[in-house]
Amino acid sequence: MIDTTPVFHPEPEVLLAYSAGSLDEANSVLTATHLALCPRCRREVARLDAIGGILTAQLKPTELAPDALAAVLARLDEAPSPTDDQVAAAVDDETRHWVPEPLRRYLGTSLSALPWKRRGFAIHELPLSLGSGSVRATLIRTGGGAALPEHTHEGVETTLVLRGAFRDEGGRFARGDVATATSADNHRPVAEPDDECLCFSVIDGPLRLTGRFGRLLNPFIRI
Repeated sequence: MIDTTPVFHPEPEVLLAYSAGSLDEANSVLTATHLALCPRCRREVARLDAIGGILTAQLKPTELAPDALAAVLARLDEAPSPTDDQVAAAVDDETRHWVPEPLRRYLGTSLSALPWKRRGFAIHELPLSLGSGSVRATLIRTGGGAALPEHTHEGVETTLVLRGAFRDEGGRFARGDVATATSADNHRPVAEPDDECLCFSVIDGPLRLTGRFGRLLNPFIRI
């Protein structure tokens, strides 16, 4: 397998929010995982970080909130996150190869050991504990040539390809590419036939099936 340079990237405002630390957790993890695969976006974030550092140095100091110390001390009692060494020991070579570290630490184990949920012929999904409110994060694993149902969105769906490739109305998306779909898009992603496709998606609103039979199922399902 030869890694290629990503062609599709996060929107500029997403990279700016990531650099500023204002992006939600799920989208931050997706962006960090893309950065691990994309030299171009790493350079852009480094540039934004440098600008942010200059602007921050010009700000006047502000007083801490009265409960700031208590809040920090309370966090010391929280269960510690797995260390990099612990995560590395729990995953196999396949997982280390396909899943960059920013996302891998949230899995905690090998891809083959995760509790995948079957969502159709050759389609498996794994919800991740990353989102909050209407934001949901999930891994989607499809067999070569498998197609997801035709659908649109009530919010924004951001998908990062980790393995293989898929095609839809927006083009061909391969390893490292980021596909962004909104309520203006109606698409049917189809994995390329020569390999399975593994994607990490973050969705901030419900999906709505739009195919001939999908419309009939919408009242009975919640995706």
